[in-house]
Amino acid sequence: MTLIYKSEEITVRELEKSDELTLVSWLSNPSLLQYYEGRDRPHNLEMVRDSYYVEDEENRCIIEYKGRPIGYIQFYLLDEASRKEYGYSQKNEKIYGMDQFIGEIDYWNKGIGKKLVKSMLGYLVHHEEADRIVMDPQAWNMRAIACYEKCGFKKVKLLQQHEKHEGQWRDCWLIEYSPNQSE
Repeated sequence: MTLIYKSEEITVRELEKSDELTLVSWLSNPSLLQYYEGRDRPHNLEMVRDSYYVEDEENRCIIEYKGRPIGYIQFYLLDEASRKEYGYSQKNEKIYGMDQFIGEIDYWNKGIGKKLVKSMLGYLVHHEEADRIVMDPQAWNMRAIACYEKCGFKKVKLLQQHEKHEGQWRDCWLIEYSPNQSE
């Protein structure tokens, strides 16, 4: 097991083969899919393997809370196409993207997401030397956006019809965290 981050309550570790059935369980739950992937895309084992167990530049991780797997997080350096789409032209900046979900519904609305996001921001700034961290939550997902704003993210740009979700193109907010911004 490769640890990425560990605190008293939260552990972030690399995704392992033994996590695939846990991902299937989370990604076939309509309550989660309403916010992540879409209820029209329940994942079976083959879909999880094809989407989450691929060789690329993304760091795919499991979130544990007090030793129990409760969610998923991925982080990655933005590629050139995303940098251009988002309007980042400075080539010397290290800009990371991040996506996450808490798959265990009983752990929603307990402040764990905020603790997770803050800890990952610290990790990306101090260990990966990120100049900025960005996410693109769907504009209607006010609960997630409020959590991210409490962690220091700022809305930068509305990305119109950016992501297909449940058969419709949805607007997303490009949100950004910069360790140098004043809060």
